[in-house]
Amino acid sequence: MARVYNFSAGPAVLPVEVLQEAADEMLDYRGSGMSVMEMSHRGKIFDGIIKEAEADLRELMQIPDNYKVLFLQGGAWTQFAAVPMNLMKNRKAAYIVTGQWAKKAWQEAGKYGEAVKVASSEDKTFSYIPDCSDLDIPEDADYVYICENNTIYGTKFHTLPNTKGKDLVADVSSCFLSEPVDVSKYAVIYGGVQKNIGPAGVVIAIIREDLITDDVLEGTPTMLKWKTQADNDSLFNTPPAYGIYICGKVFKWLRKQGGLEAIKANNEKKAKILYDYLDSSKLFRGTVRKEDRSLMNVPFVIGDKEMEARFVKEAEANGLVSLKGHRTVGGMRASIYNAMPIEGVEKLVAFMKEFEAANTAE
Repeated sequence: MARVYNFSAGPAVLPVEVLQEAADEMLDYRGSGMSVMEMSHRGKIFDGIIKEAEADLRELMQIPDNYKVLFLQGGAWTQFAAVPMNLMKNRKAAYIVTGQWAKKAWQEAGKYGEAVKVASSEDKTFSYIPDCSDLDIPEDADYVYICENNTIYGTKFHTLPNTKGKDLVADVSSCFLSEPVDVSKYAVIYGGVQKNIGPAGVVIAIIREDLITDDVLEGTPTMLKWKTQADNDSLFNTPPAYGIYICGKVFKWLRKQGGLEAIKANNEKKAKILYDYLDSSKLFRGTVRKEDRSLMNVPFVIGDKEMEARFVKEAEANGLVSLKGHRTVGGMRASIYNAMPIEGVEKLVAFMKEFEAANTAE
């Protein structure tokens, strides 16, 4: 069967080149006589794989030397708890709630201290990013938290909030490595890799070293102490070894594409094709305020549930899969991550045009 164009929000599309390489090495990784899936995480071969992956990621993101890179497990969800456990010295933090995941992180932090909601866009179904230039951030807040790209709602912080000098923590799960970032503006950047980098099961956390201490909330599990992981170079226990191996291949693929500047240009090109069509269409419309649109996740609606269901079904029959929107938004959503080829977006728009022509009265 031919490969489809997969618009899933995650687990999501991966570069064919990477999948092909992994397939070629599945039974015998570089003469070792075994798969990476089978080898010891304590062995010399895997040690080389994880170190190389980190070095490539550091180069791609230009990560400063005073930041640790950790390859973790447990999804972004686990970091919703790990962040307050490791950082909430004053038992207070400021949260900007721009979607379901930021809201869940805010609720989770409330178990460990006072999680102050300093801004929200819930009043309009998270369809915009609130003005964060002058927020009422508590003097004694330990950090300010954002979800930088909102997978479900298709919004993105194009300007980071003014944190009034407080440390910024960002969940970047769905925009990880989609464009260059200035790591030094953040205290912590973390994200699940299953949207834009690799297979489900790995979380990458980039943490400023002065925040990695033994001074954590009482009762913090050993596994959730960043220091446990940092002191052991992400090998405290068995890591998600095969997932890390695939991430490493994706980092090399990104470097081959020309790095994050080139990837951003390509992502902008892809998103423009889809947004331009949505802005001109009489049948489909985007749900996000223009200036807050994500390059990665594009929700759109028709406004007729029956027709939307038919669109999703017919799209699938045309090799365009996983376009059903999240239940809180409805309609459709196209996730067009780094590995989605431009042809996939062009094919989607061509199909949308056909569908529109067939379903609108002259």
